[in-house]
Amino acid sequence: MGKTYKAMGAQSWFGMLSLGSSFEFLGYLVLVPTSLNEIWCVELLGDHLYPFILYCHPLGNGVFQQDNCTSHRSRLATAWLDEHSSDFSVMNWPPTSPDLNPIDHIWDVLEKDVKAHDTTPATLTELWTALADVWQANPVEGFLKLV
Repeated sequence: MGKTYKAMGAQSWFGMLSLGSSFEFLGYLVLVPTSLNEIWCVELLGDHLYPFILYCHPLGNGVFQQDNCTSHRSRLATAWLDEHSSDFSVMNWPPTSPDLNPIDHIWDVLEKDVKAHDTTPATLTELWTALADVWQANPVEGFLKLV
């Protein structure tokens, strides 16, 4: 049997959840095939976050929340966010406050649900498939309780 992947780091996917708009729904997950660096971060922001947040909040009243990992605070990512500041705002976030970060609670739900599968994912592809399945299987209302 091959290597078993027990968990995928938070940098390995990008999940989007729209809350507080006239509708609330889960967006989609994006697999990042490498460690998240500033270039990948900006690509994710431009290719995925930007169209998603404009779709959910066309009046420019969306709020983007992220943690303070190095790639998020990079000069390149900060410049990109500044350039698009008229389209949405970025929530200021205390440097070490994981208890306030809803993504940590969402990760707990996803991890629990993946572990509840009949088989443990043995490859990254299987893990990705399991994560995507549980992401789509969880109703938005369940995630709303975590935020």
